[in-house]
Amino acid sequence: MKFSALRHKHDPEILRLAVPALGSLAVDPLVSLVDTAFVGQLGTAPLGALGINASLFAMTFVIFNFLAYGTTPRVGNALGRGDRKAAGQVVIQAFTLALAAGALALALLQIFAGPILTLMGATGELREPAMTYLRIRAFAGPAVLLLNVGHGAFRGYQDTRTAMVVTIALNLVNLVLDPILIFGLGWGIAGAATATVIAQWLGALTFVWLLLKSRREELGIELVRPTLEQMLPFLRIGSSLLLRTGALVGTMTLATAVAARVGVVAVAAHQVANQLWGFLALVVDALAVAAQALVAKHLGSGDVDEARDVSDRLLQWGLGVGAVLALGFAALRPVLPGLFTDEAQTVARVMDIFIFVAVLQPINGVVFVWDGIYMGAEKFGFLAKAMVVSAAGAVAVLLLTRPMGWGLEGVWWGITALMLVRVVTLGVPYARRRVFAKPDDVPR
Repeated sequence: MKFSALRHKHDPEILRLAVPALGSLAVDPLVSLVDTAFVGQLGTAPLGALGINASLFAMTFVIFNFLAYGTTPRVGNALGRGDRKAAGQVVIQAFTLALAAGALALALLQIFAGPILTLMGATGELREPAMTYLRIRAFAGPAVLLLNVGHGAFRGYQDTRTAMVVTIALNLVNLVLDPILIFGLGWGIAGAATATVIAQWLGALTFVWLLLKSRREELGIELVRPTLEQMLPFLRIGSSLLLRTGALVGTMTLATAVAARVGVVAVAAHQVANQLWGFLALVVDALAVAAQALVAKHLGSGDVDEARDVSDRLLQWGLGVGAVLALGFAALRPVLPGLFTDEAQTVARVMDIFIFVAVLQPINGVVFVWDGIYMGAEKFGFLAKAMVVSAAGAVAVLLLTRPMGWGLEGVWWGITALMLVRVVTLGVPYARRRVFAKPDDVPR
């Protein structure tokens, strides 16, 4: 891989996709942040109930990310082959599966709301507001999955700008409705849930209207009912991504649990560092989105050399952006922790592990881009296996942290192990040019 520091032929298309994708990724979490800001004014119990539900819905719907990750490369690959009809069929299949899965999720959340909240620790004064929020917010289930499909489809069509506009619009709707429903109509936490449901359904229906009505002829989408057999590839992708996501989320959850056992100050410092880590991930994830779309397009057209060339350039971008983030965070080290907490002990512990957050950024940049490349090549099964191996290495370090007395630094050495093993599991096959063979999950 030759490094080109300044300009490259693929830079315009990379930036055309990555910049709007960054906008979408950065704006999307604002729904929860806006709800938190307004509900926090209602008191401790409503805010705690919102926090429980935020975690619940994040866990519930993360398993359906395959609707976006599976749609993007399959649409992009079909367009690369010049088969607009096949691309349209993928969109219809994904929408159908989203509606079915969303309806199932809605039903299960309503039926098992009580046991779920008990499991999440919503007891005492938290119970009533948590139940109110859950029962209303659950009605957004199908909308969330339709939004996933909309994002995945437009990424596959090489259009991340439209997805960004829809994301910004639904967040503005939520921002306007929250104070009206929570305070103006006096609905309290029920108003926050209702505002979110309305905003997400408006966003979902906008995607449906754009893809199946307004731009249907332009995109070549035919309204044909899909069969179960046609939707099986999504289920295969879903099973692989569920394993991958479970291994990753499980590792990060274990890291938090170990930090909590080190001490209250340690887990507070870990939470601050983790928030910084998550924010930085958004920046590089935008490059991963571009990788999914561009790699799929070039492989679909049969141009493996171009797929490799754009992948090499994206890896350079990932490394470069990661290096810039590392330097920026190192420079802001005296300031950033204080933005999250004014507790002197917590700030001091964040300072102790800040080096991990900064130094790992170039590694993260390359690894996250590799994720996008492998997804664009539809290597979902391999990604799952690679993540399990990487997680095993991290878990080994994390489980030794308390017995060996490594403290909070041991937790972050575990996270470092996760990323370093990922460099090996993803980097070696890429270096050996094994990535752009026939997709391992999706039959043609």
